[in-house]
Amino acid sequence: MKIKHLFILLILASCHKEQKKSLIADVNSAEAKELPTVTDKPETEENILRTDTIFLSNEKNAEFTHILANLTELKADKDSILTSKFRLDFYQNKTKITSSRITITNYEKGAQWGGSSGLTNASGKNSSFIQIGFGYPACGYTHENYLYYLKNHNLQLVHQWQSMSDSGWGTWTEFVSNASGKDPESFYCKTVSFEPGDDSNEDSGIVTYSDSISFLLNGTHWKKKLLSAKDKPYFEKKMSFNEFHNQQ
Repeated sequence: MKIKHLFILLILASCHKEQKKSLIADVNSAEAKELPTVTDKPETEENILRTDTIFLSNEKNAEFTHILANLTELKADKDSILTSKFRLDFYQNKTKITSSRITITNYEKGAQWGGSSGLTNASGKNSSFIQIGFGYPACGYTHENYLYYLKNHNLQLVHQWQSMSDSGWGTWTEFVSNASGKDPESFYCKTVSFEPGDDSNEDSGIVTYSDSISFLLNGTHWKKKLLSAKDKPYFEKKMSFNEFHNQQ
């Protein structure tokens, strides 16, 4: 099973590989929404609270090299839940290509950005797909993830989802494509969850697949279709902790 996501690797590396039984937060993958790429007002008038750099490629001829994540607004509601707004500026070396805006609720202070180019591990180095994620770098925290497609300066938010990992248990999204070394014209994804079982065996877990979604390139625009009942597992299997992670 190939999982192309920087934050999954980061969290799994930082967590202890202890075998423990704990309740795993129920994380549902979110439906992707089209986000505007045109700013509401001139960028020079915006109040930038913080700017983080998401490095994507060191290649000089890469179609995109990094993203500047500009925090433009941070507000707390009556329950002290923070909502943040970001402007993402996509760059090729020193040249800005385009921008996108996203809103993140349940903002965690100390959360970090990460990203990579490509849809899967088999993607070429000049893939038009970009995966980025935002979350607190520790076990048990929910991360917000985004899949963008940037081709000929045209940007599309293809999919967005949430992920969480805690000592090898967790929930994330896996992308699958038959194309090797080039961008596909179709692919699909599924939500993968691995949670402790209900029995007394702390080494036993249950893996489930849900929310299978197909993506098809129609001209220059990606269209998606839900293939399974939303939020309902269509595959379930019991296996040990080591068995599950050895198959990756």
